[in-house]
Amino acid sequence: MPIDIQQFFRDHSIDEVEAIIPDMAGIARGKIMPAEKFAEDEGMRLPESVFLQTVTGDYPPETGEAMSPAEIDIVLKADAKTVRRVPWAAEPTAQVIHDCFYSDGRRVSMAPRHVLRNVIELYAQRGWEPVVAPELEFYLVEPNTDADYPLKPPIGRSGRAEPGRQSYSIAAVNEFDPLFDDIYQFCEDEDIEIDTLIHEDGPAQMEINLIHGHPLDLADQAFLFKRTAREAAMRHKMYATFMAKPHAKEPGSAMHIHQSVVDRKTRQSIFSSTDGTPTPLFFSHIAGLQKYLPAAMALFCPNVNSYRRITRYQTAPINMHWGYDNRTAGLRVPMSSPEARRVENRVAGADANPYIAIAASLACGYLGMVEGLQPSDPISGSAHELPFGLPRSLDEALRELRASEPLVKLLGETFVAAFTIVKEAEYEVFLQVISSWEREHLLLNV
Repeated sequence: MPIDIQQFFRDHSIDEVEAIIPDMAGIARGKIMPAEKFAEDEGMRLPESVFLQTVTGDYPPETGEAMSPAEIDIVLKADAKTVRRVPWAAEPTAQVIHDCFYSDGRRVSMAPRHVLRNVIELYAQRGWEPVVAPELEFYLVEPNTDADYPLKPPIGRSGRAEPGRQSYSIAAVNEFDPLFDDIYQFCEDEDIEIDTLIHEDGPAQMEINLIHGHPLDLADQAFLFKRTAREAAMRHKMYATFMAKPHAKEPGSAMHIHQSVVDRKTRQSIFSSTDGTPTPLFFSHIAGLQKYLPAAMALFCPNVNSYRRITRYQTAPINMHWGYDNRTAGLRVPMSSPEARRVENRVAGADANPYIAIAASLACGYLGMVEGLQPSDPISGSAHELPFGLPRSLDEALRELRASEPLVKLLGETFVAAFTIVKEAEYEVFLQVISSWEREHLLLNV
């Protein structure tokens, strides 16, 4: 049944509306307005440059062909399926995610939500429908108001900070029960479907798994969950951070993406034959990820900090080998029934924009299927012992992305141009920062 936004407002006595879009970094941008002034169709405009704002709040000096030189406005139209309450707001408030259009009706092709919609449509044209299930890792830390100081784990109900290495510990999760009670309640209020919550390797590092479903719905949920976790944590005088590598000597945080494909008519997995064996399309999907994911690396690891996570012998992969139930590989095929056969992409960081990362992951698999690619043999040992096979810096990753014609064509030239312009601008700003390591080891020694 279609959702009537105005009826939702009346049912929940909504006073204010947060009309939002995810920008290139996955940050919620938009406007807050009284509910009576909210119009679903062409009710709000933003400058096109909102997608070219860097994570530091600046704008690249040159935008090339990614944006009109006139800095025109774009029109935002509400996606009624995304209307939800804002459970932490003091007044009855709703949030609605929007899609972006030009005045002539064309979609804004560099908008991350459009990029994912476009990839889903490519699958639909072949009678396929992708299914995804993201897993998001994040750290809880003490409030950090001075960026010069390292982060510290927060104090739990025992009055002590975690020493770390509490993987799967129920007691370690229970340390923060009041916070997780709020997170679960907020998520229930927002229709964010959490499957499981576990404690990961790092001190106060957690992981939530979302229940599998349609890629756009799951990207919306991941986008909203990040905001929800941060808001809930601040209620308890903590920060929830999705930085890829917030602690120097601890594991990084990932966004693992489980992905499979079903036939749109029969709803049966195209990865499994009637006798339960893997299909050629399953292996081609893996092969596409193996071939194209290194070129798409910037979309999975979009920040300079992202590459600090990609280190040997940590939990993150360093190459694109694949294996059955092998967590050291970039691509893992979990143990499952034939109906649930899937591939887990373990490369993406928790700092990635979920719309872009899911779109890129599905795009790589799609290219493998339409090109009929064949994967390497699965590995049974540790992939961490093998050579690096992924870009090791944002600069290198952006160059590889620009050079990959199939990916650029599939994801859209305008989007790739806009994304790389933004990320190159961020990288140039980062290069102006002198780190404490440089002062410590180079100041008086070189």
